[in-house]
Amino acid sequence: MVKINRRVALVVGASSGVGKACAEYLLKQGFTVYGTSRKTTFGQVYDEIKMVPLDVTKEDTIKKTVQYIKEKEGAIDVLINCPGYGLAGSVEDITTEEAKTLFDTNFFGIMSCCRAVLPLMREQKDGLIVNISSVAGFISIPYQSMYSASKYALEAMTEAMRIEVKPFNVRVSMIAPGDMKTNFERIYAKHSANSVYKDYCEKAVNAMIESEEKGPSANVVVKELKEIINRRNPSIRRIVGWQYKIIGILKRILPKKFVEYVITIIY
Repeated sequence: MVKINRRVALVVGASSGVGKACAEYLLKQGFTVYGTSRKTTFGQVYDEIKMVPLDVTKEDTIKKTVQYIKEKEGAIDVLINCPGYGLAGSVEDITTEEAKTLFDTNFFGIMSCCRAVLPLMREQKDGLIVNISSVAGFISIPYQSMYSASKYALEAMTEAMRIEVKPFNVRVSMIAPGDMKTNFERIYAKHSANSVYKDYCEKAVNAMIESEEKGPSANVVVKELKEIINRRNPSIRRIVGWQYKIIGILKRILPKKFVEYVITIIY
């Protein structure tokens, strides 16, 4: 199909939270927006966002949805990857299966979405991919070790991919939010209930929940997306919130043991 003039965006995980906020913003900017959800069907429209079924842990659904949009629109100009959830528990208590399941969503699922869209963007000789990372992608959070590990991996992949696809005029960036007041999903490792780490884990998780309740809405991510969307050479990473921007700077210049001490005090 011949590409239409209106730009096309695919937002993975658009049914709520950060994904929904990004999809609504792009719609206001004149994009044709496709948003994904595991529970929707082809053809459903929600507030002008065209919903399409996609499960990031099932690569066939990703390929089917990308092909569907290609046939309908002729292009995908922007891909925003928002899927992810948290897993609370100590490293000792988290099973290998639990860790793999989390990585399937937080890392491999996003990788699969990038791989599915890149051939089309290379063919267009234009495109933008924005991966939603986290402050936990450069500061390891105790009792959220696998979430942090998945975001560290996402950051590494995004940085490398950015260099790989630059010759094809495909731009890659990421946004790293901190605690926000959203419906972020967090589950507990199944062995955490009777763990020797239980009290420490609950204290750390409660600190996170309290910070999230006091935090901003998902719209703060949109402010950073505005700084990326139309730039020919966007930043590698946009950290959300001035306090987290400062933390990012201090992480690079302060002694690692001091950073560890501060994180220990917080959590």
